[in-house]
Amino acid sequence: MARTKQTPRSSGAARAQSAPSGSGTGSAINKDKQKRRWRPGTVALREIRRYQQSTDLLIRKLPFARLVREISNSVSPEPFRWTAEALMAIQTCAEDVLTHLFEDCNLCAIHAGRVTISVPSLLFLAPKRLPWSRYLVVASRLTSVGALAS
Repeated sequence: MARTKQTPRSSGAARAQSAPSGSGTGSAINKDKQKRRWRPGTVALREIRRYQQSTDLLIRKLPFARLVREISNSVSPEPFRWTAEALMAIQTCAEDVLTHLFEDCNLCAIHAGRVTISVPSLLFLAPKRLPWSRYLVVASRLTSVGALAS
């Protein structure tokens, strides 16, 4: 590729001072300000690569800690006290279990010829993957009947 001289461009301050006159310049300014439109799936693939390379936790820490404290206080009449390390260990284990469950659910959907994971796939896998999954099945049946309306 041959080298060429770059043409000088006006700075943003000079462009802001001149007022747009006529209908032709208004559309040019709008094109400059338009957000970049990526093709379908490009951003999804970029996010997949980003999350596969990272080792950070995906669930935010404070809402997860609130949920753990709420559940533990509902079980016991006396409130538990949690250290930061204990909450971090529970969150790490919970994210690991959920990640593996969704991986298996994705394989189940691909086997069925689908791209999207579904609730029946999760309910099919839950008894095999999670020891406490019988509660998921009962809760899903109650919500489908309408007994657990939130």
